[in-house]
Amino acid sequence: MGLIDRQYTQTPFYGSRKMTAWLNRLGYAINRKRVQRLMRKMGLEAIYPKPRTSKNHPEHRIYPYLLRGLSILRPNQVWSTDITYVPMHNGFMYLVAVIDWFSRYVLSWRLSNTLEVDFCIDALDEALTIAKPEIFNSDQGAQFTSPRFTGKLEGEDIAISMDGRGRALDNIFVERLWRSVKYEDLYLNFYETVPHLCRGLTDYFLFYNEERPHQGLDNQVPADLYLAKEMPIDNKNAIHLKFVSNWS
Repeated sequence: MGLIDRQYTQTPFYGSRKMTAWLNRLGYAINRKRVQRLMRKMGLEAIYPKPRTSKNHPEHRIYPYLLRGLSILRPNQVWSTDITYVPMHNGFMYLVAVIDWFSRYVLSWRLSNTLEVDFCIDALDEALTIAKPEIFNSDQGAQFTSPRFTGKLEGEDIAISMDGRGRALDNIFVERLWRSVKYEDLYLNFYETVPHLCRGLTDYFLFYNEERPHQGLDNQVPADLYLAKEMPIDNKNAIHLKFVSNWS
């Protein structure tokens, strides 16, 4: 599964058919059905325009996407979250994070060996001890459409935004975070135990927030922008989301 995850991070437009062909070219005797099963287990879905083919949970409300055409001008205007698959030396875990869109600051994160909603709620609870966003964006995963999760946001009077299905670029800054985490930490260290993984991610997210310059932030670090919440906003730091809305 680690090989599939690494290739998906490089080519997120690969569906099961292209992924199977790529593995076959490398000499792996694997069929598309098994690749589909593995990709589902890892929560991987090709990024490309396609019709909605899956049914939503009957008890889970789907909220509209609120970020189309919106300019992100300040910290805590928009937060977002997502889950990614974390390969380990023996097995795997799932990682969820909450990120501030304007500054790219990682507010909280949690690990779990299942996709139950609890670790997502734990991450949200921790983030809400720091501040409160105006808008909270996620995909339509069952964890984020769960009434337990959306109820917490509604209880804080936070507007809820959800990506269209199969439109990972609607949550582009979390997708970029996952690429950074994997290529700058997970694939280099390939942690053997969960405690080792936790220590490694703790160190990495501290580095990501406080030391790693971001080209999209004019080579500033996320903490500089997030913690200076009252700073005047330079137009070059504003995020304009018209390009996101063109992905449908």
